[in-house]
Amino acid sequence: MGRPAAVKAWRIIPRPILESVLNNHAQHHRVPKPILLLHGPRGVGKTSLLLHRLLPDWNNGPHLSAYVDFASDDAASALSSYPATTSTPWWSASSSSPPRPLGPLCASLERELESLVDRGVHLGAIGSRDVFAALDRWHGLHAALRRVIGPGLRLSSRRDESAAALWAKAVLAFSARIGPGEIDVAASGGGGSLRRRYSMEEVAYVREAMVALRLAKEVIGMHQEWRREAVRHLNRTGGFSRPLANSATAWPCLLLEILSEAAQVDFFQPKLVINNIDGLRKATSTEDDSTVSAAMYHDSFIWRLIALGVNEGCLPVILVTSDSYYSYQAFIDFGFPDIFISRETFGWRPQEAKLHMVSDFFSEPEWKVIDEVLGPNPRHLSELYALKGSTHYQDLMQNSRSSFEDIVDAYLAYLQVTVVNPAMESALVILQKFSSDARARKIPETRLFFGAPWRHPPRTDDPVASLKWAKVQLMDFVQSFVNAEFGVNYLGDDSLEILDDPSAVAMLEVGLLYAQRDPSFIRPISRGIQRCLVRWLVQQRMQLSLQEFLLYLWQRIIRGRSYRHLMKEIGYK
Repeated sequence: MGRPAAVKAWRIIPRPILESVLNNHAQHHRVPKPILLLHGPRGVGKTSLLLHRLLPDWNNGPHLSAYVDFASDDAASALSSYPATTSTPWWSASSSSPPRPLGPLCASLERELESLVDRGVHLGAIGSRDVFAALDRWHGLHAALRRVIGPGLRLSSRRDESAAALWAKAVLAFSARIGPGEIDVAASGGGGSLRRRYSMEEVAYVREAMVALRLAKEVIGMHQEWRREAVRHLNRTGGFSRPLANSATAWPCLLLEILSEAAQVDFFQPKLVINNIDGLRKATSTEDDSTVSAAMYHDSFIWRLIALGVNEGCLPVILVTSDSYYSYQAFIDFGFPDIFISRETFGWRPQEAKLHMVSDFFSEPEWKVIDEVLGPNPRHLSELYALKGSTHYQDLMQNSRSSFEDIVDAYLAYLQVTVVNPAMESALVILQKFSSDARARKIPETRLFFGAPWRHPPRTDDPVASLKWAKVQLMDFVQSFVNAEFGVNYLGDDSLEILDDPSAVAMLEVGLLYAQRDPSFIRPISRGIQRCLVRWLVQQRMQLSLQEFLLYLWQRIIRGRSYRHLMKEIGYK
């Protein structure tokens, strides 16, 4: 076997059909179905396609894109640090990482939308009247505007004064409160003096628009402050309130409405790209409990996006995710199957990957090993190629008894230690929480039907017993999945009850399994992860005590009866 050094730069392979679909959606200034959902397993190249192939074109000429990554602290750092040539492992967006606080996620979304609006203001596409029209459509303004104006500038004592008249006074009062210097800095965007770039009329227009935007944010902040106690009560009782949920998303949705109204073909065509949208749904709430839950915020934001597109027309929005929730369940939760434009990608087929990889990056014998052990997952291939070009590989290959299989085995060990084992630990935590919720009767009876292997969690709150139960459940499920050759057709085989299994849910949540929509299989995200799951099972079985082993055998009997029609040997690869 040859031992060529890896010297070629890694490149992103075009995907003409998928790129055409995404470009067709993004080239419109307004669309009736705003959300294009790009989903698929981890590591198939969704983020790489966006960052390196599409976003540069979506920021040229009249096009402008807001890119938000809910797995990264800052969109700018995500754009700059994502490796154009993969020299380091890139599993930082792992679904097994702890959820982030809701506050920073909302702030990053608002910051990117505000930058789009600022661009629209500088182009003259957005003015004070546009801000007022959008704000007045959904919000009662009289009380907030009167507070902004204050008694000094309230020239009329009429209580029925129009919102437009109050708005004009409020803009004047707020402008005086901010001061001209701060307004000029905000309006110029750090680009020097406004007078050097605009006429006097244009300067006045831009200043008024910037003040109007700040005033609108102040008004919405007042409304949220007035509802703060109601939100706390909602969080304590665990209820649901659509007005409170809409209040939490009022500012970003107002910005989206302003941008959608201002969009013009060949002049100003904004669009929004959100990567890892599942991070918003799984986020944690703030400590003071004064904001709605992350799931409520996420649902309200998407519902209002859909309503804006159907009723008025909305700028194109692309949501990117590796969470299986968006492949099947989201279409049910949001009303009907066609509510999103859905594009599901699974990466390359083996023949396609071989066409792109062999001779350029790997030799024919090396590809046979990769295809058998790891599969054609693009992330595996890029990381393995980076490892192949490392000094560790060169030192290893100096040994005459070493082969390419050794470097593949080293990469599998890396996946086992840094990806699969931590994710399985997270899955055990999810199972322990299920046990606690079942003991507290928070789990619906439909998930605890007779014969289910998870029907009898520990009756005590002993953490040791809970951990043992969770580990046995997870081992039993993985063993059943091995017997099913790692593929279950949850729709074709009428096997939706697998989605009630807490072990299946846990492994889907941590990103090791993926529930495809078409075809409707639940499977590991790659062949390499599949092999690591088998290694995890073998390691855990070797560590079982006699009591745990007997419990494991009993669970195997129960699950075998319960899943006899479910876990079929379907021969899915």
